[in-house]
Amino acid sequence: MSSGSYRNDAGWQSSAPEGLTDHVTEFVKAAAEMAVEFGKGCRDIVRQSLVREDSYIGRTLVKGSSYVGRKVRWASEKLRMFNQYLPEDKDPLHAMAVIFFVCAIAFAALYLSTEHDTSSIPLPKKVYLHPPSANLLVLPDGRYLAYEEQGVSAERARFSILTPHTFLSSRLAGIPGLKASLLEEFGIRLLTYDLPGFGESDPHPNRNLESSAMDMLLLANGVGINDKFWVVGYSSGSMHAWAALRYIPDRVAGAAMFAPMVNPYDPCMAKVEKRGTWDKWTRRRKFMYFLALRFPSFLSYFYRQSFLSGKHGQIDKWLSLSLGKRDRALLEDPLYEEFWQRDVEESIRQGNTKPFVEEAVLQVSNWGFSLADLKLQKKQRGKGVLNWLKAMLTEPKEEYTGFLGPIHIWQGMDDRVVPPSMTDFVHRVLPGAAVHKLPYEGHFTYTYFCDECHRQIFTTLFGTPQGPLTTNIEIDPTLVEGDSGPLTTNMEIDPTLEEGDSGLLTTNIEIDPTLVEGDSKEREETADQQ
Repeated sequence: MSSGSYRNDAGWQSSAPEGLTDHVTEFVKAAAEMAVEFGKGCRDIVRQSLVREDSYIGRTLVKGSSYVGRKVRWASEKLRMFNQYLPEDKDPLHAMAVIFFVCAIAFAALYLSTEHDTSSIPLPKKVYLHPPSANLLVLPDGRYLAYEEQGVSAERARFSILTPHTFLSSRLAGIPGLKASLLEEFGIRLLTYDLPGFGESDPHPNRNLESSAMDMLLLANGVGINDKFWVVGYSSGSMHAWAALRYIPDRVAGAAMFAPMVNPYDPCMAKVEKRGTWDKWTRRRKFMYFLALRFPSFLSYFYRQSFLSGKHGQIDKWLSLSLGKRDRALLEDPLYEEFWQRDVEESIRQGNTKPFVEEAVLQVSNWGFSLADLKLQKKQRGKGVLNWLKAMLTEPKEEYTGFLGPIHIWQGMDDRVVPPSMTDFVHRVLPGAAVHKLPYEGHFTYTYFCDECHRQIFTTLFGTPQGPLTTNIEIDPTLVEGDSGPLTTNMEIDPTLEEGDSGLLTTNIEIDPTLVEGDSKEREETADQQ
């Protein structure tokens, strides 16, 4: 009889031949049956060899005196009271295991349904491209550098401040929440700018920290800052401020650093400092630093999946940050959310991953200098006969190396983004820096939207507020109204003021007395003739 025939009451009938699908189906069924039988056999072997009372597990867990055995017997005795409610043909141990498993599944389902209810999660907001709004400065190499000014005008400024922004930020950040009235009170001119490739600034073909300092210098010269200026560095933006202290120290009056980031792979860091830093970071953040150091080309993929995806997200998720309670509360504030989204939209305006990869690589690669180079110390004289003769014939002068201006550092002690161990390293290398430790403050809470904090910062840096510079014009009362004699203007500057000081400039207009006398005689002669 062929496989393509079957027999009914009417006799043998032919049927359609079996195809490949039928053979595969039968094979799968047979394999499944064999797997079931094999599983039953394994179960019997385990029961007979391991679960019996005379087996090793039985002797250890049931009759043994080990710690695990005592705990198992204690749990069995506590649950024995429930055995009377079980069917007579069920093993109490198996039944209790099933009950605990079902309870665990039920609690997990309840947790997911209450704590992670997807219906309550708002849809991600799309990124909006805003019209260009920055001031543009043409650099000598033809690039455009976008910047923004706040505070008083150049003529009225007592102090000028330049602020490079952090990773995934822009010129719009500056000092978040800083009021114009406070800048006016202290006479401050604040300039923020977009790093190359960020916002509206053109990318730099060979960007490094030295070129970053040169951009800062060109910006200062381009906007009319002729005296020294202050630099403010926050978080990862601090590396550009450090570069300014290293490469253009003669133009920098001082530095204010807030949770300053350093190279986490810096060989000068002690083991305890590295451990205190890396232990505070999430595994994903450590992995991103590893990619930036070894495989930077892979960063583009992760950036396109997060902040370059065209949708808004949370900074702690995108940058893999671990935050404290106060930082997390600030990030949930609608005021911060509005600021953050606008800043990110400006930062990613060009939609290119290259500047972000460059910024990440700069953070973990060789900076070209060490923070120890900024330490103020006496310059050692060279050795040799010529240097000895020079020292004998000329009057010795004390020469110093490093950065001569003040450095202030503010560090939140609950900061997990830039842990206090990093500031400990900076203070060890630069003992002359003034460190202001902030108990209970995180990474964002002190510098973001805190009016009192901003006032404390400026008071520490600049002292009592004296307002912007003013111009006083004094007129000689002997000048006759309507007189048209030539005036001579002399500008007098208080010689006691040091360079970059905040003294007032006064302009005195002096009248030549001979002109007034001559005019009076002419008027008298005219009156006599009349």
